[in-house]
Amino acid sequence: MINSQMANAYKNQQVMTASPEQLTLLLYNGALRFLTESILAMEQGDVQKSHNANLRVQDIVREFVQTLDMSYELSKTWAQLYEYIEHCLIQGNIKKDLEQLQNAKSMLTEMRDTWAEAMKLTHVARAVGK
Repeated sequence: MINSQMANAYKNQQVMTASPEQLTLLLYNGALRFLTESILAMEQGDVQKSHNANLRVQDIVREFVQTLDMSYELSKTWAQLYEYIEHCLIQGNIKKDLEQLQNAKSMLTEMRDTWAEAMKLTHVARAVGK
């Protein structure tokens, strides 16, 4: 009990002190964690647990779409990718289709890795610029 309280306190502190870029990375990681949970639950036949985890991923993906700055052309492309990921999540959930969920997971993983790499490059560029 104490360990879980300490873990929750740490997570709260991590979120409260994170930059917007770090928050986005935390959201990607959360989406992937819930999606993995959904896939494992489906494989184990726990439909309700899979469904609940899937809904949490869908919420995160919708949040990504809502926070895009659509004044950039790249944002339009990312919005389309997020919409496709959401489609895969919904179809995977409705049809109990692991392939759709794996497809969504693959795309989210690639987007998360791209985001993490962009954060690293930005950090290096800022350090060099100082």
